[in-house]
Amino acid sequence: MRVFKNKNIPLQNINKLFIMNKRKIASILLLFTIALGLNAQKKDFKFQFYGQVRADIFYNSRTSQEMIDGLFYLYPLNKELDADGKDLNARTSGNFYILCTRLGLNVEGPKLGAAKTFAKIEGDFRGAGSDLFTFRIRHAYFQLNWEKSDLLVGQTWHPMFGEVYPQVQNISTGAPFQPFSRAPQMRYRYNFDGFQVIGAFVWQSQFSNIGPGNARSVKYLKNSCVPEIYAGLNYRNGHWLAGVGLEFLSIMPRTQTSVTTDIDNSPVNKIYKTSARITTLSYEAYVRYTSDKWFIAAKSIYGSNLTQLCMLGGYGVKTVDPLNDKQTYSPYRISSTWFNAVYGKKWRPGVFLGYSKNMGTAKTITDTSYGLGLNIKQLTQAGVEFSYNVPHWSFGVEYSATSAWYGKNKNNGKVYDTNTVTNNRIVGVAMFIF
Repeated sequence: MRVFKNKNIPLQNINKLFIMNKRKIASILLLFTIALGLNAQKKDFKFQFYGQVRADIFYNSRTSQEMIDGLFYLYPLNKELDADGKDLNARTSGNFYILCTRLGLNVEGPKLGAAKTFAKIEGDFRGAGSDLFTFRIRHAYFQLNWEKSDLLVGQTWHPMFGEVYPQVQNISTGAPFQPFSRAPQMRYRYNFDGFQVIGAFVWQSQFSNIGPGNARSVKYLKNSCVPEIYAGLNYRNGHWLAGVGLEFLSIMPRTQTSVTTDIDNSPVNKIYKTSARITTLSYEAYVRYTSDKWFIAAKSIYGSNLTQLCMLGGYGVKTVDPLNDKQTYSPYRISSTWFNAVYGKKWRPGVFLGYSKNMGTAKTITDTSYGLGLNIKQLTQAGVEFSYNVPHWSFGVEYSATSAWYGKNKNNGKVYDTNTVTNNRIVGVAMFIF
């Protein structure tokens, strides 16, 4: 949230800001047009310009954990009572946005040796942090394709988002039950006899882990100097796709500690270097069936500290050295499963079911933890949707009920003495696709 110290902003300044934003958008559109016009004449290059104008309207019956000012929805917040015992979070909300409007460019280039070359640049108007309505990169990568393999370098969907994800109206695409992240990476895939082996080194940018102070930052992985490592195996047979995956993550929450001690009755602050890590493994399995009219998919994840993927979890402080405040950590383990079925082409009804459970920490922890939804024992979601689809146009509506069981944490991270809250969410979407 931005706080303006001077509330009496002159009208001319507001007009200037409006004109500047219009100029930014016009400049972006002009750059795309010039790029297409000039490069279309290049030999051995092919360009495909695409995009969408998307409008989202939503309603929530309860205050919720969310991003993008409520457009990216996760789960309902716990009860928070005021002085009269009334629940401050029992409040409705809703809004209308066009932030998911996108522009993109696909490029096919000349061969590099035996490899075909391809590149993609795509952006929307989501912005960054709380700064909305500004153009940002969604995808930006180049790809080399050989007969049985390919290499991708740049930013695109995280490997755990993968090829199996829900077909729903909410832009959160099944999160926090489904991993959601676009990340810088180097990914290699090799195909043989219906199988596909996947290996990737992944870094963090727009989506990052939560650390001390419950703040999101790329510095935890940056300080670690070790990228996320993903390994997976897919199998395709006709209409079916099935696979498994393994993700390795090692982050460094702090690089120094600060301890205040009394020396000769005077407080002295001492700084100590620390390099303690929290290292975790996460696992996934998934299956998908697609035909002319059917889409049926499911995914199950046993995850540790996957907050960079918009999922529940995190880690707790296991031990603290009283002399220098150095800490060790233990991850929360979260089990998450979803199922999605959609039928039809022009008229498409669908259903989505999601379930997550806090399995506790691997070791006994103190009262300090960092993460997302750590005081939730379990989380459920049931949703139904209906969409109308014709060439270049899509109109959809979705209703979902999400329930969270909140409680107190034991010293093993598990949650007890719970109460339940539920949010009813309605989303309407209209898209013109070109």
